[in-house]
Amino acid sequence: MTRYVYDFTDGNKDLKDLLGGKGANLAEMTLMGLPVPPGFTVTTEACRAYLRTGTMPAGLLTEVQHHLRLMQNRMGKTFGDAADPLLLSVRSGAKFSMPGMMETILDIGLNDASVVGLGRQSADQRFAWDSYRRLIQMFGKTVFDVPGEAFEEELTAARSIAGVATDPELGTTQLQDLVHAYKKVFHQHTGRDFPQAPHEQLFLAIAAVFRSWNAERAILYRRQERIPQDLGTAVNVMAMVFGNRGENSGTGVAFTRDPATGRRGVYGDYLRNAQGEDVVAGIRNAVPLAELAAIDPASHRQLLSIMQRLEQRYRDLCDIEFTIENGRLWMLQTRVGKRTPAAAFVIAAQLVDEGRITLHEALQRVTGEQLAQLMFPSFDTTAAPPPLTTGVPASPGASVGAIVFDSAAAVAATEPVILVRRETNPDDLPGMIAAQGILTSRGGKTSHAAVVARGMGKTCVCGTEELRIDGDGLTVAGRTLHAGDIISIDGTTGNVYPGSVAVRPSAVVRYFEGELAAHGDPLLSAVERLMAHADHQARLDVHANADTAVDATRARRFGATGVGLCRTEHMFLGDRRRLVERLILAEDDAARSEALQALLPLQRADFEELFAAMDGLPVTVRLIDPPLHEFLPPLEELTARVAHAEALGVDPGHDGTLLTAVRRMHEQNPMLGLRGVRLGLVIPGLFAMQVRAIAQAAAARVAAGGDPQPEIMVPLVGAVQELETVRAEAESVLASVPGAPPIRLGTMIEVPRAALTAGQIAGVAEFFSFGTNDLTQMTWGFSRDDVEGAFFGRYLELGIFSVSPFESIDRDGVGELVSTAVQRGRAIRPDLTIGVCGEHGGDPASVRFFHDAGLDYVSCSPFRVPIARLEAGRAASAAAGSDSR
Repeated sequence: MTRYVYDFTDGNKDLKDLLGGKGANLAEMTLMGLPVPPGFTVTTEACRAYLRTGTMPAGLLTEVQHHLRLMQNRMGKTFGDAADPLLLSVRSGAKFSMPGMMETILDIGLNDASVVGLGRQSADQRFAWDSYRRLIQMFGKTVFDVPGEAFEEELTAARSIAGVATDPELGTTQLQDLVHAYKKVFHQHTGRDFPQAPHEQLFLAIAAVFRSWNAERAILYRRQERIPQDLGTAVNVMAMVFGNRGENSGTGVAFTRDPATGRRGVYGDYLRNAQGEDVVAGIRNAVPLAELAAIDPASHRQLLSIMQRLEQRYRDLCDIEFTIENGRLWMLQTRVGKRTPAAAFVIAAQLVDEGRITLHEALQRVTGEQLAQLMFPSFDTTAAPPPLTTGVPASPGASVGAIVFDSAAAVAATEPVILVRRETNPDDLPGMIAAQGILTSRGGKTSHAAVVARGMGKTCVCGTEELRIDGDGLTVAGRTLHAGDIISIDGTTGNVYPGSVAVRPSAVVRYFEGELAAHGDPLLSAVERLMAHADHQARLDVHANADTAVDATRARRFGATGVGLCRTEHMFLGDRRRLVERLILAEDDAARSEALQALLPLQRADFEELFAAMDGLPVTVRLIDPPLHEFLPPLEELTARVAHAEALGVDPGHDGTLLTAVRRMHEQNPMLGLRGVRLGLVIPGLFAMQVRAIAQAAAARVAAGGDPQPEIMVPLVGAVQELETVRAEAESVLASVPGAPPIRLGTMIEVPRAALTAGQIAGVAEFFSFGTNDLTQMTWGFSRDDVEGAFFGRYLELGIFSVSPFESIDRDGVGELVSTAVQRGRAIRPDLTIGVCGEHGGDPASVRFFHDAGLDYVSCSPFRVPIARLEAGRAASAAAGSDSR
């Protein structure tokens, strides 16, 4: 029979798949002998079974009862006892941390009778009634979907009647009245009384936590973080400890290093006379953890010792939740802490220096996505106005946008926005994703807004206490701003500026550009060290997609080891468009030849500059790919101009000639029409002119003492016969150019048929390069330009896509074609060079796939070259990483 429940004494930190992250880490802390309240974990397997059937799996409730009896024996209390009740907390805990996305319910077991007993036993009636009102509120919201605003309205009214500003100032009588008001709210929205049977409360709470796995905000968060949707959550049932028992009690969150910067030291927040949810929610502003040393020196010393032990155990930044009850410290949770991208790099390098991890492991502690975020710009404060206010710098970055005051407005916005809230809650997640940045008037570095923003790489400033938010306006420093007004928020300093502040380039980008030295800067030193190790480890080379010498030079500074895609059609734009028009309009071979001869020296000069910029490195030049009509004015525009001229009785002249050509070349679906290799076969001399320009440019570079390494790539090949025809013509041209170095000829694999017949094509091609943009379109049977705005959003909502297949490679479909082509191509030509030149080449998840598939290189835009380099090294490293998701 399947076992569904594990005591905290039964597990360890390596059982996250079964026990979830929280349960596994509670078991690990119990194993270490740390002060963890007794409890047990209901497994993720039980959750998956419940979600499949809608009912508790057979035997689960019996197991829960058994482990509850064990807990009662340890605590010396009975669950449901009216005189001295054992109370429980029920918390979610998936394999990967999802802060605030699922549910927690505290004080399970309280009812009308036991609240009186708790008050007598604790000699604190106020504490007992405060706990009871918390249970009704959390239980109502979580189990029965009672709107949280209904409870908040009653709480606000209670504070107003009592004439107090905060919840802890409410007295016992006022809390008793609030409990009665909460019960009425519960009955109004559920049609039943609040359940008085403790076991019913427990079982309903466990089921509610299971259901919360499929809450809209949880699904959205997993999609954002690329967490699988089928894992399920564990449920952790723990004996309650209370931080709301007076001034010698409290609750806090701590980090063993600064999660924003990576600096060594102890960071966190502490809130006296409160429960853990009060800190995370940011409803009351906590004090810095350092102040606990004065409030409760013994607990502070014990906490620091435990934090040191945990970091040694996990060999990483640890995020810790704790409660102090009447001067006694209890550990409620630990996990590998979420951190900003800058902190990730700095901490990884620190841990290597401290001898806790190897460079291989350090490489697995950082990601390409984090490096990309570090390459974003920051504010140029020399040009900034005085800040309106300064809050807690919760998540670094520089964001500018129009003020919006609710999540729906952020989602609906078409321009960049800043989401401004008193505090955020999990329901704000869609708006947090849509916004450029998040600003709250309450909370600190451990609030919901801060934790979620750091995980997403969003700029966030919290705890701007001077900010007063009222309806669609905010007031600060005597100034009122409204929805739509522009503000700038700095998540590194906490400053909030009026208007739009200019930004400056990222320090990491300036380092890659060679403008800044890494020495003396912790972040740049860490980036330099880890990038060097990634390059040393990597099997994949990283090339760049570059069409000009300027792009190629920048790519080379960023570490590119070649150009994987030069799109020659980009060389035909601007003033040269007229020459392409002449080619299209040519009515005989002589006119066509004249047009090609005019293009030849221009192409040759472009290639010569490009080869000089990449001297000694391979440059893969793709012959012209798009349909020629793209170089002509749009059909609708020409039709209107000609019609207007004819209506005036005027000869349309050149426009009329162009219109005839455009109509002749018009295609219903040009992306599947006359383009790529087909264009070169249909228009005599077009490919030959480009091949000649490449060869002549290479010969000129050789004569100048250079080392050009050009390669010629034929686009959109679907049949080997197409490539054979082009190759025969190209070899003839190359042979006629004296002084040209050896030039390889290969093809793009971007048509599914080419992938399936790769063995045949490899007999003619010396290299393959996957054009994954077109390959994705043709494999899925849709046009990227047409469908991304039409139904991709709905597909993501339905889980058909976890991420757009144009952003990250579709492993099961497009990826299978890639793997097939690699295997069949190398079976015929073992030394076949294979790369990828679609923008997937810069996507971190895709780079790992291309490594596993056996490719030789990836090619991406110059800006993404460092990202691809890092991921190539990570893909080659066998070390296990520390996953802070």
